[in-house]
Amino acid sequence: MAMEMRLPVARKPLSESLGRETKKHLVVPGDTITTDTGFMRGHGTYMGEEKLIASVAGSVERVNKLVCVKALKTRYHGEVGDIVVGRITEVQQKRWKVETNSRLDSVLLLSSMNLPGGELRRRSAKDELAMRGFLQEGDLISAEVQAVFSDGAVSLHTRSLKYGKLGQGVLVQVSPSLVKRQKTHFHDLPCGASVILGNNGFIWIYPTPEHKEEDAGGFIANLEPVSLADREVISRLRNCIISLATQRMLLYDTSILYCYEASLPHQIKDILKPEIMEEIVMETRQRLLEQEG
Repeated sequence: MAMEMRLPVARKPLSESLGRETKKHLVVPGDTITTDTGFMRGHGTYMGEEKLIASVAGSVERVNKLVCVKALKTRYHGEVGDIVVGRITEVQQKRWKVETNSRLDSVLLLSSMNLPGGELRRRSAKDELAMRGFLQEGDLISAEVQAVFSDGAVSLHTRSLKYGKLGQGVLVQVSPSLVKRQKTHFHDLPCGASVILGNNGFIWIYPTPEHKEEDAGGFIANLEPVSLADREVISRLRNCIISLATQRMLLYDTSILYCYEASLPHQIKDILKPEIMEEIVMETRQRLLEQEG
């Protein structure tokens, strides 16, 4: 039986520029954020004795006069236009229930999705009977947030051909606060795999398709066997994303790609060892700071 032993090693000193750049205003519940009465109260704060006090643990964010606290660990709070990855949990009348890491199940209406082939017409009773043929329990989908109800529940739509059922790949769950908001959350990485960075903290990694399925309407999942080389790339990306999330770094295409490149000297199974994880993430952070100038 093979046994591996790791001895303690001295931690590498953090460069001054790295430590200075990554400092944030972190607070815990009950901390005073400011005593200035000119600020507006945002999410995660409350007024007490003419002071603005934090109600959650997280980092303080200021937009002009608005002060809010972004929680470090939280459930997903939907916003219109967000890209999400979710799992179908229930097929109901004219709708599907979708698990999207929020407090309540999200809803995907039959009228909020493309019919197979992109056909444009009213949904009939025949379509309602065929719902389980389109999407069934356990299927993973990518979608966009169409509306947010007063109770916080989210309504989704998949009216674009880039959304729909997901096929072969790996799902990684992280805190929604770690996914950076960008113009696009669908990225084809040069290493040979693609990622969908869901704003809800669900990240889907899959082999980059050779040609896009434009006529399927987002219902036909590619279930062809994935080559060993692609599986190794996907596994490495998965471990890199977990490493970045463990070290509380923002996840977006550049940080994931830099982390992937930093991990290449190591075996895939070794990436999640604490000392190697710290070394890879430190190198990624350094490269990002150099890029920002």
